[in-house]
Amino acid sequence: MKFTKIGLVGVGTIGQGIAEMLAKNGMDVVLVDKSPDRLCASMAAIESSLDRQIEKWGITSAEKKLIVSRLRKAESPQDLASCQLIIESATEDLDIKKDIFRKLDEVAPEALLASTTSTLSLTELAGASHNPERVIGLHFLYAMSGEDIVEVIRGIRTSDETFQNIRSFVEDTLHIKGVQVHESPGFVTTRLACTLINEAIAVLAEGVATAEDIDIAMREGYDFRYGPLEMCDRFGLDSVYFALNRMFIEYGELKYRPNFLLKKMVRAGQLGVKTGEGFFSYDKDGVRL
Repeated sequence: MKFTKIGLVGVGTIGQGIAEMLAKNGMDVVLVDKSPDRLCASMAAIESSLDRQIEKWGITSAEKKLIVSRLRKAESPQDLASCQLIIESATEDLDIKKDIFRKLDEVAPEALLASTTSTLSLTELAGASHNPERVIGLHFLYAMSGEDIVEVIRGIRTSDETFQNIRSFVEDTLHIKGVQVHESPGFVTTRLACTLINEAIAVLAEGVATAEDIDIAMREGYDFRYGPLEMCDRFGLDSVYFALNRMFIEYGELKYRPNFLLKKMVRAGQLGVKTGEGFFSYDKDGVRL
């Protein structure tokens, strides 16, 4: 199956990165969000990202112009009707996502539907569609790993044809390594990374070592791109808290119970890179101070 036009519903931080990646790889991308103002803000953020790449000689001004030309703000949901694939990247709220899938069923009954969820049940999301066999998960990991990796998640009723079409698209068109994952709360990467982060926070809370030394030990000792606490800052402390809490509810195991220090920091609004302050401090471009 050939994908040339992709719909993207939800153009927050994750969605912006996906939109940019798709456009760089020659896809026409139709962007949908809650309001025209949010769409304009998202487009401005994508252009700022491209401008930073120009400053670092990563792309040229002509390449930026071409990338931006492939991004189109939808004026109505009907603009998604001609898309072969629609990626949902809305907030991690099951009811919101299910409502989106119901609407996509009506607008684009032939399109494959993908969700970027990292913790919610893909099978339950697919249940909102009349065709659950064409629903799949795509969990992109580049921002954390520095490598082009995506978890391709199969729900109980995801068809072999859907999986093969999406995996071929990911690997042959986007040139990203696709890892097959069967649905489970947290999948592989979120489940393992958040457990490590939670334990690192416990070590910090117990006064075993400073935040800096904890991260140095794991970054230098185990060749991580980021230490677990900076990783938490870049995920967003609120997102890590949500993921841990969700897995704690699903699995009922104490290792997933969010550490109290994490709860306190979320309550204080110290959410990491997005607020400029978490376990470490950051400038407006996400660079550690």
